[in-house]
Amino acid sequence: MTAPALALPQPRGACPGLSAPMATGDGLLVRLLPTGTIALDTFAGLCAAARQHGNGIIEVTSRGSIQIRGLSATTAPRFAAAVATLGITAEDGIPVLINPLAGLDVEDIINAGVLAADLRLALARRSLAQRLSAKVSVAIDGGSALSLDGITADVRLRAEGVDGVAALCVSVGGDGRNAAHLGCVAGRDGVEVATRLLEVLAQRGRVTRVRDVVAAEGIAAFRSAVADLIIHDGAARSQRRFSDAVGIYPLRDGTFAYGIGLAFGHADATSLQRLTEAAEAAGARGMRAAPGRALMSVGVTQQASPSFAAAAAALGFIVRADDPRRHVVACAGAPICASADIAARAIAPQIAAAAAPHLDGSFKIHISGCAKGCAHPAPAALTIVGTSAGCVLISNGSTRDAPFKVVVTNELPAAIAEIARGIKHEDDHV
Repeated sequence: MTAPALALPQPRGACPGLSAPMATGDGLLVRLLPTGTIALDTFAGLCAAARQHGNGIIEVTSRGSIQIRGLSATTAPRFAAAVATLGITAEDGIPVLINPLAGLDVEDIINAGVLAADLRLALARRSLAQRLSAKVSVAIDGGSALSLDGITADVRLRAEGVDGVAALCVSVGGDGRNAAHLGCVAGRDGVEVATRLLEVLAQRGRVTRVRDVVAAEGIAAFRSAVADLIIHDGAARSQRRFSDAVGIYPLRDGTFAYGIGLAFGHADATSLQRLTEAAEAAGARGMRAAPGRALMSVGVTQQASPSFAAAAAALGFIVRADDPRRHVVACAGAPICASADIAARAIAPQIAAAAAPHLDGSFKIHISGCAKGCAHPAPAALTIVGTSAGCVLISNGSTRDAPFKVVVTNELPAAIAEIARGIKHEDDHV
């Protein structure tokens, strides 16, 4: 890829692409959405560039994007040039999200990566990105072990076997559980279906999202747009069991992918560079970013996986899906984010430790520095929102819902432990 010209920092609500950094409390932030495996030496080069041109903090988001923090107006174009030199293939335009092991997973029904590449080309030819909100996205789930059911998207295509044939179940405006089902189409029609649905959205204006259209008009316009391509109109399949990216997964070539989590979504570039060295020692050939703030080392041998996991754990990464830090979502918080009222990421380890003895993985805690809820827009069992008056606590809701309690920040861990004990006690007596 070539280094794009640097644009002015983007306003809040936009997406901070490589050529359009976003101003935050710790400088400029850019986001990459890699479209395939990043070779280990290339990933190490990315870490070195983040350290040289930024503050050395690298994040993996809930959707599997890689974010580089602490850039400046001077260093951001230099970082873009470094990425171009490294040859990292990253998405530009409407985000098309795919399974993190697409094309490699033994359980793939279709290769979501191939379909996504065709769709990106079609969308670029129609210049749809210029007519849609920067937040609009498409999810293509190829049917692998690591599903995209937990990802919210405007348009969703999910591979399923229908009457013995691989088909794509189409839905709009939500995640795998609550998106509105439109029917199933043949795999060959995936690009056409997604393009038609986005055209319907574009006709409603630059800032409109599918959920807005569904709330105001229902799904009739979307259903009508693809009616001639529907081959099966049965009810949507129930949500698949969600598989955490953390852990070991078999690949088609007989090797494995080992997923490790970034505690609260971030790590320093030096630790990531050392993780790359450990992956190379374990036989891996590359890295893939995964939804859920994880990285997958691709090509690890089964014999070397225990030593790789031990090395990753020693570096502070999450190697078990039941790690308490895996169930606490925190944004960057103050002072890293200029909008935040609390240091969400800084207090997250204390919250995880306070809740760990009492809760299992089914209980998710979201710590948000402000009411925007960027790190986890969906409801959580317990949502904590920083305000100028303290931390408000919301039960089974998102940052937009009404709180049941307000706690001063320094008393938050004790309050969370008490709440967690109460929930555990109720569960034990059900």
